Amino acid sequence: MSGVPFHYIDLRTFCYGTEDEARVEGALRNFLPEEFEIERIENEGHHGDRIVVLSARVENADDVRHVLDELAAIDLDEIRTELEERVDENCSLFLRLDKQAAYGGRVERGPGLELRAKVEAYPAKKEAAVENAAAALESRA
Repeated sequence: MSGVPFHYIDLRTFCYGTEDEARVEGALRNFLPEEFEIERIENEGHHGDRIVVLSARVENADDVRHVLDELAAIDLDEIRTELEERVDENCSLFLRLDKQAAYGGRVERGPGLELRAKVEAYPAKKEAAVENAAAALESRA
């Protein structure tokens, strides 16, 4: 498939006061192309603790392919069977990736990193988005 059926991919994670921000950023960078810019927003938790939100939006087709290639390490067949639940009415695909595993250089499903991919769908309906996402994931398997 030469085209990539995603408008963009957002990756986001939180760095809590008990975590090393450089390590959390490293976990996020495992999914991104070299030298990709990460946005950093510092927030305060309910009890006054520091929470840093690290996020990146990948829009360029080559960069989107890079993220999809990184995801190929997980069971994409299983994700394809879950697409009805993972794609919303706004044509966004959601996945959760394990932040601790990513820090160790592995790609696994789990808590810590959130991925949201805006699926191209014409007309912009969930059914078309599910079909396009399935085709994109199948080409990566």
